[in-house]
Parts: sequence; C-alpha cells; structure tokens
Amino acid sequence: MLSVFLKAKLHHLTVTAAELNYQGSLTLDPDFMEMVGLRQFEKILVANLENGERFETYAIAGHRGSKVCCLNGATAHKGAVGDRVIVFSFCMLDEAEIESHQPRIAVFGDANAVIRRSPI
Repeated sequence: MLSVFLKAKLHHLTVTAAELNYQGSLTLDPDFMEMVGLRQFEKILVANLENGERFETYAIAGHRGSKVCCLNGATAHKGAVGDRVIVFSFCMLDEAEIESHQPRIAVFGDANAVIRRSPI
C-alpha cells in the first residue's frame, strides 16, 4: 500500500509577479526548485496566506537568481504581488520508505531570501 506524504515545501514565499495572459502555472526561480527537489512541470499545491485561496497547478522554471514567484494564467486571480504563499508537493511512499523519509523545506523571509532549509 502507498501513502501520500509531503515531499517539498517553499514556506512564506512572496509573490513577485502575476501574468494573467499566460497558459497557466507558477513560475519559480530554479534555485528555489532545486533547493527542495521540485521538477519542471511537477504538480504543486499553493496556499495563499493573505486570502486563504488554495489551488493546484504545476511548477515552471524562471530565470535563475531572479527570486521569482509568478502567478500565471488563471492562478493570477488567486493572489497579488506581495502575497505570501506556501508551495507544496507530495510523493507516494510504500511502508519501507516511510520511516526514512524527510521532506525538503525552505523557509523564506523578506525579498524571498532563504532563512532556513531542512534537511540540508
């Protein structure tokens, strides 16, 4: 039997842009994605701390070092520049994998500066 567990989390990331005329997704700095093991086009859940909105989409890589978090397409209606969000991804684990599993988490502060990571 497989169970669903948290794989990765970008915590308190600040939205830097919103592009309504786009096919849809969340653009992220590749540095952020690599930090927690997110892959291009991976399904994600996003929770907006400012308005309570939650939505599913997929991650796409923006420009490295840009610190971008851009709401694209319909997701642009779910938040605004300056909103803080939490980005989650999940994985399926079997019983043998559960005991050793550790999600990769990055916590952000002002200007999307990383203030803490686990595990490193």
